[in-house]
This record gives sequence, C-alpha cells and structure tokens, in this order.
Amino acid sequence: MILDRTIAPPFRVIDRISLPPAETLTLDNGLPLHVINIGDQPVVRLECMFEAGNWSEAKPGAAHFAIKMLTEGTAARSSAEISEAFDRVGAFTEMKNTFDQAGVVVYCLARFLPEVLPIVHELLTEATFPRKEWDDLRNITLQNHRVNWEKNAYRATALFREKLYGLEHPYGRGRTEESISAMAREDALTHYQSNIQSSRYRIILSGKVGRDEIATVNAFLGKDAARADAEEPTAASFPILPGEKTTIVERSESIQSSIRLGKRLFTRHHPDYYQMLVVSEILGGYFGSRLMKNIREEKGLTYGISSNAYAFREDGYFVVSTDVKKEFTQQTLDEIRKEIAILQTIPVPKEELRTVKNFLAGEFAGSLNTAFDVADRQKILITDGLPADFYDRYIRQIHATTAEDIMQIAQKHLVLDDMTEVVVGGK
Repeated sequence: MILDRTIAPPFRVIDRISLPPAETLTLDNGLPLHVINIGDQPVVRLECMFEAGNWSEAKPGAAHFAIKMLTEGTAARSSAEISEAFDRVGAFTEMKNTFDQAGVVVYCLARFLPEVLPIVHELLTEATFPRKEWDDLRNITLQNHRVNWEKNAYRATALFREKLYGLEHPYGRGRTEESISAMAREDALTHYQSNIQSSRYRIILSGKVGRDEIATVNAFLGKDAARADAEEPTAASFPILPGEKTTIVERSESIQSSIRLGKRLFTRHHPDYYQMLVVSEILGGYFGSRLMKNIREEKGLTYGISSNAYAFREDGYFVVSTDVKKEFTQQTLDEIRKEIAILQTIPVPKEELRTVKNFLAGEFAGSLNTAFDVADRQKILITDGLPADFYDRYIRQIHATTAEDIMQIAQKHLVLDDMTEVVVGGK
C-alpha cells in the first residue's frame, strides 16, 4: 500500500505515558540490580553507578580523572589489552562523571556478557593508574581545557555556575588550568580507592534481559565480599557562596559575546518543577519560543537563543543562553528581561499554551524510542529517589497548567532583581 503523503496523519493529544517499571533485585553481596527488560534485539547495557562524582571528591578534579583512568590499565591487563578485549566482542564503553555520580557503562550483545563482565570487574577492583597513561591523560585534559577556555560559550557557562554556587560547591567549581596542573596521580587513585574500589554501587541492566543475563551479572559482580560490608556513603554538604550578580569579561579579540542570564532553582522534587518546565519552554525552549521570535526572527540579533531549567540531585538552575555581536549585547539582555516581564504580567494566549503543552508531551514521548532511552529515564527515578509515577504526573501536570499558573510561577521564580548575568566578550 502506497502512503498518500498529501494527507497529514491524524493528530492525537498525548495525555499519559507509563514507562515499563524497573525490576529491583539484590545480588548475593547486597548490591541492588535494577533490570529494565524491553526491546527485541539481543543487546544489553550495563551501568555501574557510584557515589563518586564531583560531590564526593576531596580535591577538585579527582572524580573526573579517577573514572577516566579505569580503562588505562589493571593488575592483569594494559590499556591496549583492555581495548582489544572489548573490541573483540564488539563491546562499547563509556566512563561517565557528573556533578552527583560517576559510572562505568558497557554496551554489548547479551551473549557476550560472560566475556565482558570479568573485564568490568577488573576495572572496578584492580585499576592501577599507570604513570605513563596518567601523564598522557592529564596533558590531554590540560590541552583540551586551554582550547575550550578560549571559547566564549564555554567560559560563560563555567563562570555562570561559579557565580551561582561559589567555588566551594561542586556545582560551582569547574576545572581550571591550575587545578589540572596540581592534580597528582595519588589524588585520583585515592578517590578511586575510597569511592569505587570497595564501595557499594547500583547496577542498571537494560535491553533484552532474561534470567541468564541476571545470573551472569550476579556471578561476576555479586561475589565481592567487601561490597557486602561497605556502608552506604554519607552525603556531604557544601556552602553555597554566590558571587556578584553581574560579571563582564572583556575580550578585545572577540567579535561576539556569550550571554548567560539566570538564577538558582530547585530539584525535581519541588512542587513547581513541572510548571517551571512549561514556563521555560514558552520563553525559550523550542524554535517557536518567544525569545526566538523576538531576538532571532524579528530583530535578527542571534542565530539561536534558548532557556533551560536544569535539575540535579541537590539543586537546579534556570538560564537563558545566547551568542550575539558585541554591539547587540545590552539590547539582547534588555529584550530577554522584557520577555520575562511579559510572562509575569500578561496571560499566555490559549493557542500558544496548547502548542507548548503538546510540544512538551510529544518531545517526551519521542525521547523513548529505544530500550536505553527508557533506561535513561528510569535511571533518573532511581538515582534521584523519585516516585514511580513521576513521568505520568509530568504529563498530567503539563496539561493541567493554566495561563494563571504561568504568570504566578514566573513571578515567583524568575524575579529579575535576583538574576545573575554573565557576559564573556564584552558589551
């Protein structure tokens, strides 16, 4: 049958989404295993999630270097041998470090789990941090930072978070040339030994998962007696020491300026979280947003501008981001503030609000195309301690948001006098 592409498919409002639940099991050594069994292809993803991110590091940068060094050598294998062993069975690895956690991620065909898991176990328990590989990683990291620091957008984002949280807070301190140069191999090794090598962690196994795959994971990762005796890590606390409200970095060689304007918000547990997403979407979250229409389409000041509400485990923030010619910097800042003020005082038209609600619901549904997409969503519930119906409530709350809610949320959480402004390039 040939499709008639002159006829649009029928439109349907997405009013609820129920994700397949994660089955939580316990390995022999007490480690939690979260299983998300969906998909038809015999592929699995194994994630070992540790409380070993920036939040847990004793020295800034230690978490990043520790997780990156895991594949650089173990007591039994060199870096090249580790790569060859994974390549031989078509496995793909990712070493992830975030503000809150760090993790080892492996993708492979389900039948190759017995070959892959012994190597994963080695990485977690027998990494040696070889001196040559350490020196190479630090030099590469330093060079990458120098290149990135010359980019206005990179520097603006780093400075914006610093001004929101302060350098004493994991969300506020970024890598610097000085901190990278000062990082010693022993600092990263200590972080590994304290937070990864014998610590408790969560395992998330997703894809086409059966009883055989679960038994294999238990056979290789459920036998560490030290894990059974390890205590749950105690979350540290850090002071939030915000900087000045306005930061301007003049760069005479720059033609453009990078702008960041925003403020601290909250976590996904906050009762206003869902409605704040709608506010951010209307303002600058999609191509037809108000900031795009005003600053890009009508005034031609930028190729792109966006607003986002980011949520981490302990806090979150709202930010408007764009790049403009220097001479348009102040005009752009004024227009951003004007659009926020309009959201606070004038009800959003029904058609615009309906469009944004449908866009958000459709975007969410479209982000669940694969088993691993679903696992990514479930992982947020697991690591942030969110209720199982979080995403179903997300859809319902979005559709329930009114124009009056939009004004109230904007008035409550986007107070213009509380905004932090960072400009890199100049005005």
